[in-house]
Amino acid sequence: MGDHFRNARFMTGTDDVLLVHGGTPLEGEIRVRGAKNLVPKAMVAALLGSEPSRLRNVPDIRDVRVVRGLLQLHGVTVRPGEEPGELVLDPTYVESANVADIDAHAGSSRIPILFCGPLLHRLGHAFIPGLGGCDIGGRPIDFHFDVLRQFGATIEKRADGQYLEAPQRLRGTKIRLPYPSVGSTEQVLLTAVLAEGVTELTNAAVEPEIEDLICVLQKMGAIISMDTDRTIRITGVDKLGGYTHRALPDRLEAASWASAALATEGDIYVRGAQQRSMMTFLNTYRKVGGAFEIDDEGIRFWHPGGRLKSIALETDVHPGFQTDWQQPLVVALTQATGLSIVHETVYESRLGFTSALNQMGAHIQLYRECLGGSHCRFGQRNFLHSAVVSGPTKLQGADLVIPDLRGGFSYLIAALAAQGTSRVHGIDLINRGYENFMRSSRSS
Repeated sequence: MGDHFRNARFMTGTDDVLLVHGGTPLEGEIRVRGAKNLVPKAMVAALLGSEPSRLRNVPDIRDVRVVRGLLQLHGVTVRPGEEPGELVLDPTYVESANVADIDAHAGSSRIPILFCGPLLHRLGHAFIPGLGGCDIGGRPIDFHFDVLRQFGATIEKRADGQYLEAPQRLRGTKIRLPYPSVGSTEQVLLTAVLAEGVTELTNAAVEPEIEDLICVLQKMGAIISMDTDRTIRITGVDKLGGYTHRALPDRLEAASWASAALATEGDIYVRGAQQRSMMTFLNTYRKVGGAFEIDDEGIRFWHPGGRLKSIALETDVHPGFQTDWQQPLVVALTQATGLSIVHETVYESRLGFTSALNQMGAHIQLYRECLGGSHCRFGQRNFLHSAVVSGPTKLQGADLVIPDLRGGFSYLIAALAAQGTSRVHGIDLINRGYENFMRSSRSS
């Protein structure tokens, strides 16, 4: 990958535990590959085609391996392409898969739910395992099934999961999302493109990764239009071909490294980062006091010296400040002067990771009230979804257990910014979204 940091071996360890030796500015270069929130979905889209597809800029992360295994179970041939990070997916011989095999490969991933539409079109039936239940919650999964019923699918709940059938060709429909959910928007897109007639989706998610998925589907022969009012219209076609596509770079990973540079008083060049999809983050980064420089190959992020500034921040769906940007930046805000206010409006429990930062010496207080002006689904619902960060505070090394992907990377940033050594447990979660993380962290 060509990734390297000048202060070598700031992380050591074995298996699933990292020893992080903090207190040194993080300096060097990292390359971001294709977005975790696009690549697995583009791989699923290949199921819809009658010809092979070629996907480039694919990261070597766990979600990609899960989808690759599920596609192979269903008869799709997946092989490396001619260049590094390229996959060729051939869906010519799609077949039913063994229930136990699907369950074993799916693990705790949410991706299998997106196989429903393509498999209903290709085979007339699909099976989806339990998907880990509590991790996702019942209502989001139920909403996916409600959408599929509107297209004409029948769904039977069985002991080992959900069995879906399409007695006739699926039909286009009108759907309004109660919230612009990325997963629900993807479900509609992957189902509507081969459904009979027109599908109109209102209050849709419009993230850059959604636009890139639409580009993939259009290359395959789909007819999809996006309006400025979050309305997407899909005219179903009888047949789709393959695609050749280079996935857009991961803006969420790029922002994580940017926050790492800020929190550790470092200087990191993120090769592959793009300005267009990160404009909201870049504005906030500059307000806090971070510096950046953009060229044709990527973005350099660094701490210019002096004091960082406290800010008021609210997360929101695109084009707002992304929830996945929030956790890494909060670590940097512990080093800002004054009181920063963070209002999380996308995920009700995403601020839970701050308890570990407080153990390291941060001063972060959580509140159930909405500390911001934006409309919020969580007001009066007893969720600790607002935070006041008081800084600057000196962080000290600690024992940390990674809770989730972005929270986990935030712990690593905190450990790198802290004095002393931290033991970080559960590092495998980081591999879901950061390619070759262990290798790049040990490079010289």
